[in-house]
Amino acid sequence: MACNRKLPFGYRMEQGEIKEHPVEAEAVRRIFRRYLAGASYAALVEHLRDTGPAYDGDKPWNKNMVARILENGKYTGGSGFPAVIPPEVYQKTLTQRKERAAPPTKTPAQKELRRLCGGNPPQYVEGQVLGVLNRLAANTSLIRTLDPPEDEPVQIRVLHRKLTDLLKEAPVDEAAARRTALDLAAQRLDAIGPEEYETARLRRVFEKAAPMESLDAELLRNSVRAITIQKRRAIVELKNGQIIEGGPHK
Repeated sequence: MACNRKLPFGYRMEQGEIKEHPVEAEAVRRIFRRYLAGASYAALVEHLRDTGPAYDGDKPWNKNMVARILENGKYTGGSGFPAVIPPEVYQKTLTQRKERAAPPTKTPAQKELRRLCGGNPPQYVEGQVLGVLNRLAANTSLIRTLDPPEDEPVQIRVLHRKLTDLLKEAPVDEAAARRTALDLAAQRLDAIGPEEYETARLRRVFEKAAPMESLDAELLRNSVRAITIQKRRAIVELKNGQIIEGGPHK
């Protein structure tokens, strides 16, 4: 059959005229039919190696051979070649090949999700993270600082006692009381940890968030520090250090 490869697979020469090769032409139609049904190049190669016919003598089928057949417009007829497939089948194949070759377009949220995961996550992660964020938007009380603050420092207790004593004196030394109150407020502000700040901020962020059907990139950036995957679960770390698990993979 090696001499036949001067012609495209599916044809043979008979008495100086190009004719359809019955067995090969049927294989060509099968290749187009299976590709349009969703078969990959690898699946087509495996099928052709199992069922034949051979492409060129003893050479095994490979992806390049399959690609040459799928891109060959001669199979629609013309220029002395009999038609093996209808033109519309060929056009559908061209369209599908372009679509499959085009890299998938990621949304801004998917790009942000990739950054948070440190790489491309499994598909189920997006749905689990969406579920976590929607739960927080529906109930902001779920957002909390895990480590409660310890008892007030000594400086705060001393200032609080001093302010109480000043307010009990008659007449009240308003200037001293005001200074002490400001000092007390400053000490209490300094005592608040960053996690508490973030918890309050996150609650404000999620109070404004509406239920989502798809992930929002800005909300991800504003609320999530990192995402890890354990036993097919997305583990979401919020920016206040709180850890929330996504649902199981369906």
